[in-house]
Formats: sequence, structure tokens, C-alpha cells
Amino acid sequence: MKKLSKDAYGGVPGKDYVPYENGRKTNAGSPLVLVIGTILAVIFAASTAYSGMKAGLTVAAGIPGAILGSGILSIFIRKNTFLKKNILQSMASGGESIASGIIFVLPAIILIGGKVNFIQGILVGVAAVFFGIGILTFVQDYLLVEEHGKLMYPESMAISESLVALNGTGGSSLKYMGIGFGIGGVITALTTSVFGVLNNVIDYVNESFYKWKFSMEVNPMLAAIGFIVGTDVSIMMFAGSILASMAVVPLIGYFSIMAQDGFQVWNAASVHISAMQVADIAGSYVKYIGAGMMISGGIIGAIKLIPTIVNSVKATLAGRKNAEAGDRDSVGVIALIIGVILTFVFGFVISGNPAIALLAGIIALVLALLFVIVSGRLTGTIGTSNLPVSGMTIAALVILTLVFLMMGWTSNHDIQTLLLFGTFIVVSISVAGGYTQSQKVTFIVGGRPSEIRKYYLLAGTIGVIIVVGVIGLLSGQLAITGANTPFALPQANLMATLTSGIIQGNLPWHMIIVGIVFGIVLYMMGVSVMTFAIGFYLPISTTSIILVGALLRVLVEMISNKKAKEVKNERLSAGVSLSSGLIAGASIIGLIGIILQVTGVIKVGTPTGFMSGNAIAWILLAILIIAILLPILMINKAPKSEDEDA
Repeated sequence: MKKLSKDAYGGVPGKDYVPYENGRKTNAGSPLVLVIGTILAVIFAASTAYSGMKAGLTVAAGIPGAILGSGILSIFIRKNTFLKKNILQSMASGGESIASGIIFVLPAIILIGGKVNFIQGILVGVAAVFFGIGILTFVQDYLLVEEHGKLMYPESMAISESLVALNGTGGSSLKYMGIGFGIGGVITALTTSVFGVLNNVIDYVNESFYKWKFSMEVNPMLAAIGFIVGTDVSIMMFAGSILASMAVVPLIGYFSIMAQDGFQVWNAASVHISAMQVADIAGSYVKYIGAGMMISGGIIGAIKLIPTIVNSVKATLAGRKNAEAGDRDSVGVIALIIGVILTFVFGFVISGNPAIALLAGIIALVLALLFVIVSGRLTGTIGTSNLPVSGMTIAALVILTLVFLMMGWTSNHDIQTLLLFGTFIVVSISVAGGYTQSQKVTFIVGGRPSEIRKYYLLAGTIGVIIVVGVIGLLSGQLAITGANTPFALPQANLMATLTSGIIQGNLPWHMIIVGIVFGIVLYMMGVSVMTFAIGFYLPISTTSIILVGALLRVLVEMISNKKAKEVKNERLSAGVSLSSGLIAGASIIGLIGIILQVTGVIKVGTPTGFMSGNAIAWILLAILIIAILLPILMINKAPKSEDEDA
């Protein structure tokens, strides 16, 4: 079976590398590819937006997009589909990268009491897509060709290997995605997310003496995220939740009992400190300690990025002079011009102030330019899943916030304008990572960069429309705060707290400073500050089920150790495919359920009797675990190669 050559990983100059399929001058696109790619962009934009706002984590769409695209394409075309699949995975990545960026900042507008305007959101997102891709058009020859073998682009290579392995119909991977989609969809439909027939939250709370809470949301989407990200991230997040729920909350609760009558919670006048319950402590105090931890993590990450920013810009601009012109067209230049123009247009439209539009627009463009280059380069070393998007976004927002404060632009409307400029920057960063990753895949497998550029622009635009629409649709639920919020929105909450707190001077500094100190100590101990802080901020019900998913992966590995290496790899691959299906199924069905609720077609029920207790949630957890493990562990032989089939 033909495989990627060792030269794909380096060893030869990029200009001498021979792609997997040497058909770079042939367009692979078609109306059918456009339709399927649009569907994939919609699916991954919607599901990533939903899952990202729920868990604070997103999953790259390159490999699942390749699997799903391969399967759909094989229904209509049997031969010469390899480069078409590359277009499809690129469009899937385009939709996902948009969602991964927008959900960081745009929902913060809702959290400060504003509304997300659909047209304004689209203007901001499209401007970022065009600007980011336009900038990278000028430097991608250097990043992808001249730096071939030096910048490894690990996730690009994984996607390339997947495309080669799927050089047929999509194989068994598609089957497991389908199984996962079904499991995720059914459980989501039956639980409180849609029809509300079954309770899916295991909940234990103690409100006396040592106030603590443990809960777990039996959610197939969150379990699947855990299976994909593994134990390192999952355990770190769960550790943050344990510290918050089992140590900090009880400690604050202990001192609150000593408070005199009449003393009230600082942001809830109706709640007396001495009467605070676990939910009050978590929402009014622990949440802001977590925000401080994330701020310190972001600032530390931004400071560590300074040498990378300087070196990236220098090396990229210097290398750009020496790089040979690749497969170029005028689309990149046009995209850049459109992106710059739209930035000033949306700045004036949303602010109504030419001074804000000009000054904030210039600063946002400069910051986006720097971080786009850094993002494109860092993708080559750590991949898109590990990009320090939070750190770059926090650094950019702090700069913008201080400018707004110095200029006296401090009204609530001004803060919304500030957050929209922040959305422009974070989407530019996310698009840069996803686009560079897709173009590296194209370089490795032999597609046309100019063709991918056009399809990625389209997928990004579609993604903007879908994600802004999803946020608008969910605005009522996103505005719910406290212990019962359906969407944690850790990053958006951080951005809202940071910007509005600095401008309005109402940050709860004692808690923020405690969180910053926590973050510094964690950094000195070598702990991933942002990962731990997100776990500290998220409810333990979220991080506990993510940990369950990660432990299921460990269990699969342990059980498979006695099997042949090929069988073990096939089981893990099937597990990732099934998990991708779980995420897609749970997210899409959850969104459909919300649409049906908003339109009045269905009403969410309330579980009663046995269906409302912890027992049914434990049973549901057992069913979910079995449903994930059984299809994976039934694999007892490696897949056949094409030569064996022949």
C-alpha cells in the first residue's frame, strides 16, 4: 500500500519534495465537493461552538472531517477522490477554527448584559477570516516550503497520514463515527438537554459544616472530549475542580459561618454571607479566583511568547524574501484588502465613532498581524490544538482595554465595541492556525494551495454565519449564570470579567489577586496554569465526566496491551473516530433540541420519581461506558491492506 515518503517529514529541501500525488496543477474541486464541504463546515462549526462553550475545550476537525468527507464522497464517486478529500478536510477545519475563535470572546457581550447583533458579528468574523488568510498568503511559501522539516506541523502530518490511510471509501472509521453519532444523539435526546425524560446529573452536596459538592454530568460529548485529549489534560482539569470544590469552597464556607447578620455577598445583596450555600460561594467567590488564575496563565504565556513573536516576524519576513513563488493567485491580496477595509467599516458601524474606528482598528490590525504570523509558525511546532490562543487574546485585550480606558471610552456600549475588536483578533489567530495546518497538508499530499485558499475562505465565511447564529440562538441560555448555567463559557467569562472590570473599576481584586498568585505558584511548580485554571473555573460536573472519558482510553490501552500492536492501534483509532461521532451527535442533536424548544415545537420535561434521582444517572453512566467500550473492544484483528484485498 502506497504510503507517505520519509521525505514528507524532512530530509530534503521543500522545493525538492515530491508530494504523495504529483497533481498540484490539477483542480480537484467540483460542485459536489463544494456541497459536501459546505455541509462539513456547518456541522463542525455548529458542534465545535456548542461543545466549546459547554466544556471550554475544542477538538480539531481535520481527521474527523477527512473520515466523514471520505465516506460521503464515496457514495457518489469511487475513483480519483484523494485530492477532493483534502479539500473536504480543509473545509471542515475552516468551520471548526472559526468556532474555536469566536466562542472565546463574542459571548462575553451577552455576559455583560449586551446583545450579539447578527450582522455586526458576521462583519467582524468575515473581516478576521479574510485578513488572517490574506496575511498568511504572503508568508506561507516560507513557512511551509522553505521551513520544510524544520517546522514539523505535527497535526498536519497526522491528517496527511489519515488521508493516505483513507484512500478508499473511508473504511471502518466512518462506521465508528456513525455508531458514536447514534449513541450521542440518543442519550442527548433522552436527557435534560432535549426532552428531559431522564436525569443525567449525579449530584452530592453537603451544606453543613464542611461545605462541598461533587457532581458528574453524564454527557456523551464531554466523555468523548476526554477520550480524545487523554489523561494529561483531563487529570489536570479535574485537579483544578477538586481544589475548588473540595478545598476552597469549604474553606470560604467555614469563615462565612462566622459572619455577622447583615453582611451580604459582594455581588448579591439579597444573600447574607452567613447563609451562603455551595452555589453562592462558587459563583461569587471561587469563580473569580479561577479568573485570576487564567489571567496569570495568559499573561505568563504572553510574556513567554515575546521572543517567539520577535523571532517569528524576523524569520518569516526574512525568509519571505528568499522563498520561491509557489502556486499564487490574486485571491490572497484581494482577501487582505477586503479584511482591512471591513475592519474599519465594522469599527465605525458598531461604535458610531470615527475616532474609535480608526484608532482601535489600527491597533487591532497590528496586533492581529503579529499574532497571525506567530500562530502560523507555532502551528508548525505544537499544532493547532495546543496553540496558546488564550494568552495571545488576553495580551491583545489588555492592550486594547487600556487604550479605551485612557481615551475615556468607558460606557457599556464602548465595552461591547472593545469585545468585538477582541473577537476580530482571536478569530484571526484561530484561522491562521487552521489555515496553515490545512495548507501544509496540501503541500504534503500534492493539492493546489490556491484552490485550498478559496475553499477555506468560503468555509470560514460559512463558519462565521453558523457560529454567530448559534450564539444568537443560545443567547437566553448563555445569559444564565450561577450553578445551573447550561454553558460554562470559561474563556468568554474571563474576557468579560477582565475588560469590564478594568474599565469600570469593579473587579473583585482580592479574589483576582489570589488567583494570580495561585497561577504564579503553579507556573513555578511546572504545572500547566491555563489547563488547571480552566478546571478550577469549570463545574466539577464537567471535568469529572471528561476524566471518565480519558480513563476509558487508558482502559482500552491496558486491555489491548496483550494484543498485537496493529490491533491496539486499530482500537485506539476506532475510539477516536467513535468519540468524534459522539461529539458531533450530541452537539447537533442538542442544537436541534434547542431550536425546537425556542420555536415552541417541544417543551423540555422535568424528570420525576426514579427518573429524577442519582440512581438513573448512574445507570445512564454505565450504559454510556458500555456503549463506548463494546464496539472498540470487539475489534480483534488489524484492517486489511489494499494489497491483501487485491
